[in-house]
Amino acid sequence: MRIAQILAPGPFGGLEQVVAQLSVGLTRRGHEVLALVVIEDGQGALPSLIDDLSSGGVRVELVRTPHRSYLQERRLAGRLLEEARPGVAHMHGYHADVLLRSVAQGLGIPTLGTAHGFTGGGRKNRLFEWLQRRSHARMDVSVAVSGPVAERLVAAGVARARIRVIRNAWAAPGAFLAREEARNRLGIDPSSRVVGWVGRMTPEKGPDVAVEALALTREDITLSFVGAGRMESGLRERARELGIGSRIRWHGVVPEAWRYFRAFDAWCLSSHTEGTPISLLEAMAAGVPVIATRVGGVPDVVAPAEAFLVPPADPGALATAMNDATGMDQAARVTAAGRRLESEFGIEPWLDAYEKVYRELMSSKADR
Repeated sequence: MRIAQILAPGPFGGLEQVVAQLSVGLTRRGHEVLALVVIEDGQGALPSLIDDLSSGGVRVELVRTPHRSYLQERRLAGRLLEEARPGVAHMHGYHADVLLRSVAQGLGIPTLGTAHGFTGGGRKNRLFEWLQRRSHARMDVSVAVSGPVAERLVAAGVARARIRVIRNAWAAPGAFLAREEARNRLGIDPSSRVVGWVGRMTPEKGPDVAVEALALTREDITLSFVGAGRMESGLRERARELGIGSRIRWHGVVPEAWRYFRAFDAWCLSSHTEGTPISLLEAMAAGVPVIATRVGGVPDVVAPAEAFLVPPADPGALATAMNDATGMDQAARVTAAGRRLESEFGIEPWLDAYEKVYRELMSSKADR
């Protein structure tokens, strides 16, 4: 099959990893994959994503335009799609869903979009997500990464018959760093007791809840933030106010952050909303005890026997989980989580599911 994957990526995140693994996996299976990567002038070449795609044999085309030059972007994307003539165009993220879905459909190309999750947030972001859900109602097929995301789409008017639930999958594209090496590279004391937090420092991810929780834990626990975002300066100030500034490490954006997970004694997801978080699958694969809020698709991925599940926006419950996860042997939970990952979130069944949807769309077009 000839498949176009279309996205406007950020510097890092789960969506980008999903697209990379999907594109490379499909290429490995003999399909012809074109990745249309939308970026603005001055944004840079996004080397990690581009390198991952290119090294996996994926054809990459940059749709590079000035800021908010949406008509130019649509024309350029249209030319590339018209030249490639893919059998299906697969959208990822609200930018592609809203701006480029109609370009593909105007060329007679069947479309599907994967709804990776909805974050809410401020008025501007809520407007974008409202537009995104309306666009999904016009897709030939809409893929939801969890049951709760599917219900949000139904509530927004997407016909249930057009929705497929395909939970994310993940497999390490290489080797995890050993604990000692990962700690050395991150500058973490070999003997310290560390809870890791990996992601964007934005409100929906709840990094502020993790900071508040740390202040309620034992004093020998430290928190390692891997990532960046607009909340970082406020988080640093709040940590100083709470007197825990010396107990937090700020590592910034770390390329291939998944490789460093074994540096942590436990890993924490403090989100208010999620789809099926890739970072959760990464922690399970690394064999790190998981602490996660019971939101979105998280309970579909791990059960209480496999992770510490806590309510969102509850620093006290999160602190108790941090104390418990780092204060006792978690081998049974880690083993159970690893078995769950292998049996339910493997790459090959995931690729099978997407191939089935692509074939359905192409067959439907041929019938028409």
